[in-house]
Amino acid sequence: MKKISVITINYNDNKGLYKTINSVLNQTYKDFEFIIIDGGSTDGSKELIEQHSKQVDYWISETDTGVFNAMNKGIKVATGDFVIFMNGGDCFYNSLVLEEIEPLLIDDFDIYYGDNFKETPSSKRLKTYPEKLNFSFFYTSSINHQSTFIRKSLFEKYFYYNENYKIASDWEFFIYTICHLQVPYKYLNKTIAIYDFTGISSNPKFSMVYKEEKNRTYKKYFAAFYEDYKNVSELKSKRYLQFAYIKKFKFAWKITKAFVNLVLFFLPKMPK
Repeated sequence: MKKISVITINYNDNKGLYKTINSVLNQTYKDFEFIIIDGGSTDGSKELIEQHSKQVDYWISETDTGVFNAMNKGIKVATGDFVIFMNGGDCFYNSLVLEEIEPLLIDDFDIYYGDNFKETPSSKRLKTYPEKLNFSFFYTSSINHQSTFIRKSLFEKYFYYNENYKIASDWEFFIYTICHLQVPYKYLNKTIAIYDFTGISSNPKFSMVYKEEKNRTYKKYFAAFYEDYKNVSELKSKRYLQFAYIKKFKFAWKITKAFVNLVLFFLPKMPK
């Protein structure tokens, strides 16, 4: 039997925290550790945690330096074999998740990941993941910590979340351990969580911050492939994907090729 530590971080999100606490405590499987790291909230979150203090194995409410500092605090006090982050506003897909997943956590794999719903006030969509995770997958996507069980010893052996990043620290951890270290991982063909998709990481205003942090990771851990990464970025561009889509339709593709050839006729010859 593998012990699971469910870690919840929160800052001034009393409503979201209430939903998360109820989701965690309503799990039919009870032999897990529940940790809450609050960033010194002033909206009643601390009082809410105190109301459930007998059902929480460890909690603290104090100022931190950001999301990943709080997540690292949770990891360091966790005593489970695996950790999963169910942060304020997030919740398990249903009450049976831990009961169904715990028997699947064996010694053969270090990272187990499943699917999740991304939820906003106006939408709810299912995000599914491939069984094989490669470099090109992590270029455009990532697995989510809300639906991933991570062996705690990975953090102790390699590194904790990068507290200098605002958004991409969990992505950096996954691409480094999976693509660089090739730690064994396994896809759980199950829906694990409902992910509150209203945070900073999903806000388009911070997309450039996310991109810049990812570039720093590529240069730090994958410097030899950085130029290839830039080529991949072109292949993943919206315009290229549009051409790939048009190619599926013979008639439309013929028209597109004819138009492109016409444009190329008036341009200087392409270098070989």
